[in-house]
Amino acid sequence: MQDEDTRKLLENYYAAFNRGDWSVFLDMLTDDVIHDVNQSGREVGREVFGQFMQRMNRCYSEQIADIAIMVAPGGARAAVEFTVLGTYLKTDEGLPEATGQTYKLPGGAFFDIRGGKVARVTNYYNLQDWLRQVGADTVPAEQRVREAPNTAEPTLAGSQANPTARPGAA
Repeated sequence: MQDEDTRKLLENYYAAFNRGDWSVFLDMLTDDVIHDVNQSGREVGREVFGQFMQRMNRCYSEQIADIAIMVAPGGARAAVEFTVLGTYLKTDEGLPEATGQTYKLPGGAFFDIRGGKVARVTNYYNLQDWLRQVGADTVPAEQRVREAPNTAEPTLAGSQANPTARPGAA
């Protein structure tokens, strides 16, 4: 895949996300897409990614703005920097109560591209900043980032019950 093809794919990916056009959005993923959820785990498969998006859309309304796409030579990998503009609609399990709070959160994502589709997306953002913005000024110990047992990956305490470890900005 060429650089411009990857750039166009990711422009379309975020445009579909912003429109809420989930069939088009999910069609841009490989069947075995890898989704590394911020400060949580790894999910594999387009169907699982679709289920993740259903959970997210139930609790959050988000738009991705200020999108800057950087493509590696050859187009097989890319990075995207962006700003998430969101509203916390419904309380997500293990997180503070939702009361319609709005948030503005810088984030980033890394992509692997295969066969003209997204084969991996890894999302990053500052969870503590999001918690502060939705009114969790004093973040309870069970919601603080900690090291997961037997891994070097940070996780959200209690994330077994809350696989979304919000927000997601797919």
